[in-house]
Amino acid sequence: MHTPKGILISIGGNVDKGTAAEPSYNTPSNLAFFEDGILKRILSEMKGAESRVEVITTASEIPEEVGNNYVEAFNRLGCTNVNVIHIRNREDTQIPEYYKRIEKADGVMFTGGNQMRLTTIFGGTDIFKLIQERYENEHFIIAGTSAGAMAMSNTMIYEGPSDESFLKGKVKITTGLAFMKDVIIDSHFVKRGRFGRLAQAVAANPGCIGIGLGEDTGVLVKHGSELEAIGSGLVIIFDGHAIRHSNIADINDGQPISIEHLVVHVMAKGNHYHVKSRKFYAGREAVEAANA
Repeated sequence: MHTPKGILISIGGNVDKGTAAEPSYNTPSNLAFFEDGILKRILSEMKGAESRVEVITTASEIPEEVGNNYVEAFNRLGCTNVNVIHIRNREDTQIPEYYKRIEKADGVMFTGGNQMRLTTIFGGTDIFKLIQERYENEHFIIAGTSAGAMAMSNTMIYEGPSDESFLKGKVKITTGLAFMKDVIIDSHFVKRGRFGRLAQAVAANPGCIGIGLGEDTGVLVKHGSELEAIGSGLVIIFDGHAIRHSNIADINDGQPISIEHLVVHVMAKGNHYHVKSRKFYAGREAVEAANA
């Protein structure tokens, strides 16, 4: 089986962009952003300050504002070769300039918004095939936050209220961009209480690993399967392979679901998880020892 040569960086939303701290805070502002923030890690996986980054705002309803925010954030880190691609519809995907810019880029950053916009606008297009081929065959970085993260998986949640997510049918699923196989990614996971929504998605697709990303938190994915938790919060892993009982196939829409033996792991920065083997590792040393 082919192993991708590129890297995915999937972020749960509200990523620190290095803006000034509130005046009431006494801690030094932006220290983590400049030394150890997620955007800094994205650049480190590319070519540092010399990286050529393309920010894709397709998912957003306010593309100009969002695009400018990321340009300014990367500029704060010393990276000035940052451009914005405002693809708003399928016709825009055929603009030759955008294709050429992605050919030259070290990586792309998909912003947040509506993940269905990403799948319906990019699916089957030449520019999407270019991104996919570069990820598969080169050291090419694909980063995405919120909607941009959720669209990375092959099975994608596109709707589901947190307060009704344990009722069958309230979580809506479709096909994502499928940069990563056999996973389901959810964003804003802790703050918006999306435990039930991802649990239902995994119960309905137990062959998938659920990845719940907290805000300003993400996973860096190497070799298509090896996760490293990055950022300031938590990553929650749901493993449905060992589910013993689930009533989701037998009840009607609107009825509460039950699940027995859904395995959950809680990851903080520096922890690792291997999707194919479904194993948790406390740190890089544990991964290396296991592979020795």
